Amino acid sequence: MWVIAEYEATTLFTLKPATATASGGRTLLVPTPFAIKMALLNAAYSLHGQAAEAEWEWIGGLPVALNPAARVVVNNTFIKILRPRRNPAEPGSQDAGYFGRTITYREYAQLNGRLGIALQVDQSDQADKLRRWLVNINYLGKRGSFVQISGVPDITDSLPDDYLVIDGDLSDFPVDSILTQLDDVGDDVDFDAVSIYSGKRITLGKQRVLRHAALPYHVVSSSRGYTYYERNELSQEAAAP
Repeated sequence: MWVIAEYEATTLFTLKPATATASGGRTLLVPTPFAIKMALLNAAYSLHGQAAEAEWEWIGGLPVALNPAARVVVNNTFIKILRPRRNPAEPGSQDAGYFGRTITYREYAQLNGRLGIALQVDQSDQADKLRRWLVNINYLGKRGSFVQISGVPDITDSLPDDYLVIDGDLSDFPVDSILTQLDDVGDDVDFDAVSIYSGKRITLGKQRVLRHAALPYHVVSSSRGYTYYERNELSQEAAAP
């Protein structure tokens, strides 16, 4: 069975790819399965405390499907940030201190329309838990990318046609799609690997794996400062007589 929840973005969304560097990086157009599962674990921990650790055993392996927002506008910008210095500042410099000032590239996306998230489970008690946790998710992606759930999550036996299963399978996809990679939880990843307090490292390609995905978007327009994406079926509907 599938548990389906829909969200509206209330702020700009940003989530860099797992392969991006700290000093720059483009934003993804959708949250990744890894980010969704971390949000679920956070919600479970907020509601149940340490008892949520036992739930990770099945949360980490959940199949995930997405129904991306109808339109996305990505804002391209440079911002000033502070980061630890590699070398000491010159004596008397106005930038003296532990942190140095620098400029970095960032992208922020405005999601227009509902974002659908579907999670597949085998047991009804797991579905009931997911419904409760999904209601308590208030951001997806980087901290500050706030979302608001649009209604009570549904439970259905079959996945709607407009949902895309993020399983890495690109054997059959429309040519007019945006190809990307979304990170997910690898096989047999224990709770210590995802806990920020354990000190255990997560290695890309092992505990954190990349899955190819063909998002149903095309570029409508772009310039130096923005890129406007729209779902393919919207353009097809507009072109129909």
